[in-house]
Amino acid sequence: MKLPPLKALPVFEAVARLESFSLAAEELAITQSAVSHQIKQLETYLGERLFWRSGRRVTLTDEGRQYFDAIGSALLQIERASEQLLGRESSRLRLSVFSSFAVRWLVPRLPDLQRLHPQLELSLEMSSESPVLSDRVADCFITIHRDSPAYSYELLYVERLFPVCSQDYWQKMRRELDLEAVEGVRLAPEDLARFPLLSTHSIFERASGDWEAWFRDVDQGIPPTARVQHFSHMLLALEAARFHQGIALTNDYMLSTRKDSEDFVRLPCHAVMTGDRFYFAWKTSRRKEPGLQVLRRWLVDEAIRGGLRSDAQGI
Repeated sequence: MKLPPLKALPVFEAVARLESFSLAAEELAITQSAVSHQIKQLETYLGERLFWRSGRRVTLTDEGRQYFDAIGSALLQIERASEQLLGRESSRLRLSVFSSFAVRWLVPRLPDLQRLHPQLELSLEMSSESPVLSDRVADCFITIHRDSPAYSYELLYVERLFPVCSQDYWQKMRRELDLEAVEGVRLAPEDLARFPLLSTHSIFERASGDWEAWFRDVDQGIPPTARVQHFSHMLLALEAARFHQGIALTNDYMLSTRKDSEDFVRLPCHAVMTGDRFYFAWKTSRRKEPGLQVLRRWLVDEAIRGGLRSDAQGI
C-alpha cells in the first residue's frame, strides 16, 4: 500500500477548512513554518498544486478541492471509528438547512431532540437554495436537490403553496366581499386579486412567480389591476401578512409549529404544488454513523407527526 505523507493530511485538512496557514497552525498547535513544510511535502508527493496563495488567505485549486472532498471524509471516518472503539463517540453533526425551514420548523423542535437524544450535538448552518453537498460544508443537509450520487436522500416534504392573511385582515376581506354572514365560503381567484398580493421572489426566482403559478393552476393570469408587493424571502412576505399588509402565499412548514401561526388565517381557496421536494441528505459512505441515523429517524418522525409527509411516503 503506497500512502502519502500521513502527517501532512490533518494539516492539509485544517488549512483547506480554515483557508489560512496561520489559523491552521494555531488549531494544530504547531508553527506556521511547519504547516508550510507539510503542505509543500504533500504537494511534492502528489505532483499537484493544492492551494492558491493570496496574502494571508489561501484557496483550494481544483485539484486541491477534489482531494479535500475525499481526504476530509476519510479523516472524519477515522476519527469517528476511533472514538467509537474508545467509547468516546460524541455524535457531533453540522446540519445545513434553509433559513425559513430552520426558523419556522426545525428550531422550535430542537428542545425535543435534545431531550430525546442528549448525546447528539447539532450545529446548524444556513444554506442557499442550492447548497454544495460536501463534507467541507456540513455533515448532512436539508435540500431540494438530489444531484449528488454520493449521497442518500430521505423525503421530508412535498411543497405546496396556499394563501394566508392575518386574522384582522380576514375580517376586512369578509366585510369588503360582503361575506360576514356567509358560512362555508369559497373564495374565487378574482376575489383575492382585489387585495394586495404579497409575493416571494425566491420561490420561482422571478417577480410574481408564486402568484403566477397560483393563478395558472386554475387557468387564469394575474389580473392587470392586481397590486403585487414584492419580497425576496417567504419569511418577509409572511411577516408583512401578519401585520395586515395583504395576502401571502406560504407553505405547510411555515405554519406548523410557532405559536404565532394562530395569527394567520388560511384562506378558503386552492393550493398549488411548487414541484420542490425537501430531503434530508447524508453521504452514503457515512450511512452507518449512529448520529446521522438518529437525526434521520427523528426528522422523519417529526415530519410525519407534523403532517409534512405521510407514513407511506418515501424516497
